[in-house]
Amino acid sequence: MEYTKYTKESWKGSVITSPLPPTLVTCGTLDCPNIFTVAWTGILNTHPPVTYISIRPERYSYEIIKQTGEFVINLTTEELVKAVDYCGVRSGRNTDKFNDMNLSVISGTTVSAPILEQSPINIECKVREIVKLGTHDMFIADITAVDVATELLDSNGRLALEKANLLAYSHGEYFALGKKLGSFGFSVKKKKKKHKSKK
Repeated sequence: MEYTKYTKESWKGSVITSPLPPTLVTCGTLDCPNIFTVAWTGILNTHPPVTYISIRPERYSYEIIKQTGEFVINLTTEELVKAVDYCGVRSGRNTDKFNDMNLSVISGTTVSAPILEQSPINIECKVREIVKLGTHDMFIADITAVDVATELLDSNGRLALEKANLLAYSHGEYFALGKKLGSFGFSVKKKKKKHKSKK
């Protein structure tokens, strides 16, 4: 197979990794929750499961998470795209974003921080370390529980996450995930031999 070869020019170092998951992070408590948008997130380790979010120190949620040591990463869907954008440009200091966007929270199972009811997957996290990097501080956290929408489970109990219509964020724009191109390991998977039918 021939792949496209690109002509390059060199730019200074910048944040260009793309696409990213535009998540809604909840923190605080069920009685006094806050929510904000985070795209600087990902997986750091499998066993034990470790994740991170990077937050600007001036953000309202920064001190909440620093004090409580807990937060929840809520995966987002096409349906939530307006809320995702709104919660990224408005501050909980000045407005009730839950009320503004008609969002609601329920209790998590391992953390005091609430989980977003409208999210299909909620990742409960406890902070293990804060790394100062410059514009952002990285909150490295253990994943203590994952809350899964039963509506996305098939008859065998498998999580059919492809049915969730998850969002992606790329270079300042939101996208719906596109068509499936393959599954993990498909490039080395052996093709099944066709059995000749008996005459």
